[in-house]
Amino acid sequence: MTILFIVQLLIVLAALYVGSRYGSLALGAISGIGLAILVFGFGLKPGTPPTDVIYIIIAAVTCAGTLQASGGMDWMIQVAEKMLRKHPDHITFLAPLTTFFLTVLVGTGHVVYTIMPIICDIALKKGIRPERPCAVASVASQVGITCSPIAAAVVGFVTISNANGYMVSIPQVLMVTLPACLAGIFFASAASYHRGRDLDKDPEFQKRNADPAMHEFMYGSSATTLDKVITKSAKSSVYVFLASLLVIVCFAFCQMIHVNSGGENIPLAQAMGIPKMNLIIQIIMLTAAAFNIMFCKADPKKAVAGAVWQSGMVAVVAIFGIAWLADTFFGNYMAEMKDALSEVVSRYPWSIAFVFFLVSVLINSQGAVVVAMLPLAYSLGIAGPVLLGVLPSVYGYFFIPNYPSDIATVNFDRSGTTVIGKYLLNHSFMMPGLISVFVSTVAGYLIANVIFPGYFAGFIQ
Repeated sequence: MTILFIVQLLIVLAALYVGSRYGSLALGAISGIGLAILVFGFGLKPGTPPTDVIYIIIAAVTCAGTLQASGGMDWMIQVAEKMLRKHPDHITFLAPLTTFFLTVLVGTGHVVYTIMPIICDIALKKGIRPERPCAVASVASQVGITCSPIAAAVVGFVTISNANGYMVSIPQVLMVTLPACLAGIFFASAASYHRGRDLDKDPEFQKRNADPAMHEFMYGSSATTLDKVITKSAKSSVYVFLASLLVIVCFAFCQMIHVNSGGENIPLAQAMGIPKMNLIIQIIMLTAAAFNIMFCKADPKKAVAGAVWQSGMVAVVAIFGIAWLADTFFGNYMAEMKDALSEVVSRYPWSIAFVFFLVSVLINSQGAVVVAMLPLAYSLGIAGPVLLGVLPSVYGYFFIPNYPSDIATVNFDRSGTTVIGKYLLNHSFMMPGLISVFVSTVAGYLIANVIFPGYFAGFIQ
């Protein structure tokens, strides 16, 4: 490991650190500064920008944006709120499941902004410490990303894996991540069930509650979507969106099923001349977005002004800059990286999960972690089923509480029990985040490599 290598690595880390301090678009843009220094200052060969993944994100976010603009997302949130208010005693378990499945459906965790005030309100009015459901619900909203068929992390994993000879499909990925991540959320929720003092025994809360103005702030109003009028076109947009997901999953199953053609065992999709999944997702998502605009009264201007579309475009820029920077650095030092890591990963291939987690702490994007680090993992000789099993470990950005959903959750909790601690790392999201990611990663590894090793390994060509 030369001095030049260390200097250039420090430039990469500095770009990621400075970008994370500014947040939003800065993470991808400042990565461009690091890329410029490596290419023009040190003469490194530029890597390849992750265009396939970026195109898929744009298509999916456009579809989700039109869903929000048509009012369809309001209907989904309203249905979720009715379920939560019907069973308020179980809010600590039901709230994270709600945010998890909303993310699975929409492909982004930013839908949490609408449901989180409702979770806080239900818990507070029921006398449950809001930190308990709120913190784990915020974590669960991000855990769902590796379980969504249209999320960048899942599509990126499939695309890169196929390019490296591991012919895994989206349904196969979900067969591992869905049960694994649900197990992680269950354990995190169980650990949060009696977390902290009850409100009637918490001196800090009682002090706030004794102030008439603060009491009115906490209890004087209710956050709800139940008073919103849901139109037929809003419901139709949800049906269009769900139908598009179903079509994508059906095409993905065609990639899994193999048939005999000319004496050769090939995927059914190949025999039928069906395009690759990255193209199918783009086509179906754009078509669904068009249907929402044409038939479900989704205003295009409202769609691009919505939180879902804007946060998705921020993710595009982040993945564009980060992944291109990482691919440039690792591509030029692949031999050195193999020498440094090959002995460890050959003995303990699952240890790559720690690398995924640590990189995620820095760059706040699961899709960017997959696109930037998965090619390196395959180049080190780590088997596809191992990487599939540890996929949940790409979520580590709860560790430093600067992610928008976590910050928003702290602000939504009127009781003041969900906090970012005095020492930064002693925050409300640390415990449920660590438990969820640890359990999900272990469960995913066991499913893909111990319980069903032959099934998932059989797709390596």
